[in-house]
Amino acid sequence: MQARPRICTVIVLIQMCLMSAMSWAQDMVKPESLEQGFVLVVKDLSGKANKDNPIYFASSINGWNPADPEYLLSGRSDTRWQVVIDEDLDGVSVQFKFTQGGWDREELDAEGNAVPNRSLPLIDASKLEDGERPIIELEIVDFRVPMSLADQVRESGFYRELNVTGDVHRMQVQSGSGASEAVTRDLLIWTPPGYDDPKNAKKSYPVLYMFDGQNIFEQLPGVPGEWHADETAMKLIESGEIEPLIIVGIPHGGVNRLEEYLPFGSYRGIEGRGEETMDWVLREVKPKIERAFRVKGDRGSTAIGGASLGGAMALYGATAYPEHFGMAIVESLPMMGDEGASAERYIKSVHRWPDKIFIGMGGHEVGHDDADEDRNEMYQDWAKRVDRLAERAGVSGRDRKLMIVPDASHTEDAWAERFGHALRFLFAE
Repeated sequence: MQARPRICTVIVLIQMCLMSAMSWAQDMVKPESLEQGFVLVVKDLSGKANKDNPIYFASSINGWNPADPEYLLSGRSDTRWQVVIDEDLDGVSVQFKFTQGGWDREELDAEGNAVPNRSLPLIDASKLEDGERPIIELEIVDFRVPMSLADQVRESGFYRELNVTGDVHRMQVQSGSGASEAVTRDLLIWTPPGYDDPKNAKKSYPVLYMFDGQNIFEQLPGVPGEWHADETAMKLIESGEIEPLIIVGIPHGGVNRLEEYLPFGSYRGIEGRGEETMDWVLREVKPKIERAFRVKGDRGSTAIGGASLGGAMALYGATAYPEHFGMAIVESLPMMGDEGASAERYIKSVHRWPDKIFIGMGGHEVGHDDADEDRNEMYQDWAKRVDRLAERAGVSGRDRKLMIVPDASHTEDAWAERFGHALRFLFAE
C-alpha cells in the first residue's frame, strides 16, 4: 500500500520531464525563421584568411556565388570573421559553404576533401531578447589552394573533357540577356545515340531547352547536385520508352541569376528581367541551335524546362511564347516571397498554354524540420493551384501531369529523380 505514493511521484516526475522537453522543443527554432536575422562568427583554423584573402558566404540564397560582395565576412579584433544575415528568408532552410572568392578556394575538411553543404543549427529563441540576433559560431578547417592557370592547362586544358554519358557539344553564344553584360557563355548540347550515324543524316529530333544548364549534365564544385539528364535520357532512349531527343543546357549568369530568372514580380527588392532573358533565348540561343543541329522546328516538338527560378522561366517561356514552345517541365516553382501572388496574376492572364506540361514539387521543399511543415504544405498547395489554373485554361488531364513526391526536397537530386517521369510524359515513343 505504501508503494503507491512513490509510483505517483515517479509518474509526476516523468510528466514534468516530458512537459519540460516539449517546452524546450518549442523554443528551438531555425535561425532562418527569425525576422531580425542572425550572425555567423567563423574561426579560421587554417590561418589562410587575411584582408587580401577574405572569407565569403556562398549559399542557396545568393545563387551559390562564391565571391558575392554582399556576403563578404569582415575581420574581427579577436582574429575571427563574421557576417550578419538580416534579410527576410521567409523561413526557407539555407544551405551554405565558405570560400575565399572562388570554388577553386572552397573550404575543406581535415582530410582535404570539400565539406558537404552546411545547414544552420537550431537555436533557443527563449534565450533571446526582443530583436536580438543569435550568434552562431563555426569553424573552418582549411581552404583549397587553387592551381595556377598554367597547371590547369597542363592538367586538363581550358576545355576539359566533359564527364557525361553520350555526346555533349559546346556552342559559344553572346550573353546579352538583359541582366548580364554582353559576355560569352557555353551552351551544352546533348545529342542522342545514333545522331552522328550516316544513316540518320537526314533525321531531325525534338529538342528540350533547360535553364541552369551548368547543373544538367554534371555536378560542378560547390553545387549540391546535378540532374543526370544525360544518363536518364540515354537509358530511356535505349529502352525504347521515349523517342530520341536533343537536350540543350542554357547556363545562367552566376551572380546575376536571380535577376535573369525573375519573369514576373520582384524578389528581395530585385526587379526581374526574365522577359529580356527570354528575348535573348529566342534571339540568340534558339536560332543558333536550329542552324547547327538537326532539331525539329515546330512548337509541338520543342520543350522548355527548369527548376526553382528556372522553372519559373520555363513556365513563363512556354506561356508567353506558345508559338515557340509546345511542352514544358516546371519543377519546384517558387512563390517568390508573396505566396505566389505575382505568378498567379500572370498565370491568370495567360491566353494560351503549352500543349503538354509537367509540374513537379517535393513534399519537403523548404526542409525536413518540424518548423518547415506549414511552408511545405504551402508549396504543395501552390503546385496544385498551378495545375488547376492550367486545367481551367483548357489543358486536359491527359496533357498535364502533377507529381508531388512526399519525401523530396528542393535539390538537384529530387529533380533528377523526377526527370525520367517528365521525359516519359513529354516524349513517349
